[in-house]
Amino acid sequence: MATHLVWLRNDLRITDNKALHAACCDPAARVLAVFIATPGQWRQHEMAPRQAAFIHANLLQVQQALADRGIPLVCHQCDDFSVAVDWLVAYCAQERVNALFYNRQYEINELKRDQQAQRRLSGQVICQSFDDSLLLPPGSVQTGGGEMYKIYTPFRKAFIQRLTESDVRSLPAPKRREGGALSVSAAPAAFDYPQVEAGADFPAGEDAALQRLRAFCREQVQDYLQQRDFPAIAGTSSLSPYLAIGVLSPRQCFNRLRAECPQVLENSDSGAFGWLNELIWREFYRHLMVAYPALCRHRPFIEWTDRVRWRNNDALLLAWQQGATGYPIVDAAMRQLNKTGWMHNRLRMISASFLVKDLLIDWRAGERYFMSQLLDGDLAANNGGWQWAASTGTDAAPYFRIFNPTTQGERFDPQGTFIRKWLPELADVPDNALHQPHLWAEKQQCTLDYPLPIVDHKQARLETLAAFEAAKRGEY
Repeated sequence: MATHLVWLRNDLRITDNKALHAACCDPAARVLAVFIATPGQWRQHEMAPRQAAFIHANLLQVQQALADRGIPLVCHQCDDFSVAVDWLVAYCAQERVNALFYNRQYEINELKRDQQAQRRLSGQVICQSFDDSLLLPPGSVQTGGGEMYKIYTPFRKAFIQRLTESDVRSLPAPKRREGGALSVSAAPAAFDYPQVEAGADFPAGEDAALQRLRAFCREQVQDYLQQRDFPAIAGTSSLSPYLAIGVLSPRQCFNRLRAECPQVLENSDSGAFGWLNELIWREFYRHLMVAYPALCRHRPFIEWTDRVRWRNNDALLLAWQQGATGYPIVDAAMRQLNKTGWMHNRLRMISASFLVKDLLIDWRAGERYFMSQLLDGDLAANNGGWQWAASTGTDAAPYFRIFNPTTQGERFDPQGTFIRKWLPELADVPDNALHQPHLWAEKQQCTLDYPLPIVDHKQARLETLAAFEAAKRGEY
């Protein structure tokens, strides 16, 4: 009897899982599954404790779902990828595995790990890998010259054309194996890593993710373009934590969207197309990371921006991290992140712009801090977003386009509903004064328990422009 082993990584689901589906195609095969936690590697990558806890909670769900189908899941923990490969090779020998199935990961360290595993298992175990975490595989959407697109809009056009020609149907969950359901002998042990529970806003498991996806596509997506930029409104899908660790696949998202909105590809002004656009941005950043591996090493895409003379100021960085900058929309955003591990996308742009363009602090410090906090931490998306805000990436905001944090707050939280939720010390400030509360307090001759602005935006803008222009001229 053949033994097939499924190596789960950032694909913690049993439905629409290409590697798992392929491993189960032979009804006579014995199918096993493993998950190898690598806390040492996570520390290097500064994974958020909330994401570690979310992975563990979803592993429990996957283990039970697999057991119901007669597939045991073994969870093992070792320090890093190198030791993980050692264990995997030994486990394959112990269980007499004939074929290993896994879904590809595209980051540099993960690619090296998989190449090492293939070399070690060569001649003993057949390795089969699949493009599972994207709608279209990296390298499949290219310019006429065979290169990766550097601008998003032409990429999207080519991507949608390719999408219409591709089979992106979702795969069913595997059927119960011939031996019947299994009892779970031992739940995955707690990781040797700090963990913070995700909270009630993000329940674990495929059922919760699919329920949220269906409700969003059925009830909310039509209003997406009107509501998505206002953090006080639940106008986004909030599915990113599930996509980040593979509890949900992008194919499931696209197919559910198309089922509810059949004309999504033809109606580019619709909310449905607006949300699809965000899924394609996710693809764009992952395709870029494969085409330009230096992005995994935190290098800027625009080389001359590496000459920007960043301000090395720990006090300013800490004030930003703690939500104590004196700019209410920035502080509310950072406190939301610190408390929940999630941040509204508009606020990610505002807070990132403030760190880079107002405080002139290296975008990589912000990128690292976000990864250390985000429940939906994803290297490609996080790096892409930060390089966009910092004007260092492909198709980024021009360096002279600098968000004004006060007017951003006025525009996207006009009544201060979101700000009041996270900055209760501003509860008594009227709506029309909330975005510059100290001006109001000065007129009222009262004192607020809230910091003064740590930087003057107008002056900071001039200094940032000068720093970028000097770097562009080649000055260090």
